[in-house]
Amino acid sequence: MTLHEGGAPEAARTTSPLRLRPARPDDATALGAVEHRCWTETYTDLLPPASWEAAEPEAGAAWWHRRLTRPPRGGSIVVAEAHGAVVGFAMSGRPHVGAHVAHPPVRDLELYSLYVLAAWHGTGAGAALLEAAVPPGTSAELWVAERNARAVAFYHRHGFAADGTREASDPRFGGLAEIRMVR
Repeated sequence: MTLHEGGAPEAARTTSPLRLRPARPDDATALGAVEHRCWTETYTDLLPPASWEAAEPEAGAAWWHRRLTRPPRGGSIVVAEAHGAVVGFAMSGRPHVGAHVAHPPVRDLELYSLYVLAAWHGTGAGAALLEAAVPPGTSAELWVAERNARAVAFYHRHGFAADGTREASDPRFGGLAEIRMVR
């Protein structure tokens, strides 16, 4: 899938399109770096800095390498790249189940994560990644930080609604509450 970046910020705008593709194991370092940068861009006003300052992109790269060699069951990991660099990603799969899960799943597919660098917000990159990981009209669930109004509004525009289920996060991450949204 190709998405032309006509609405991209000046720094991102060129004749080169944004390209979506399946993630590969050699994307691990880039995914760790993008995830870390998105956390700092997104959560600066929502969490204490210690929440992400202790995290190192290298640790994220190791996690991503393990994940990319064992993709999620029934899902996908998709990257968005521009100019040869990863600018976002989305990951979906079967919902987590078991004794360690506080709330049983209510859908057969879960969007685990969707991150796009702030410079690419508003370009259609997030919508393209969402559609690639959770095709339009597909029933799915996701968890999103309750105070992340931008993300909540984005998912709402794409047919998701809060179902009233709420959970506080790990205290190491500021106790940021998450809500479940379903479509």
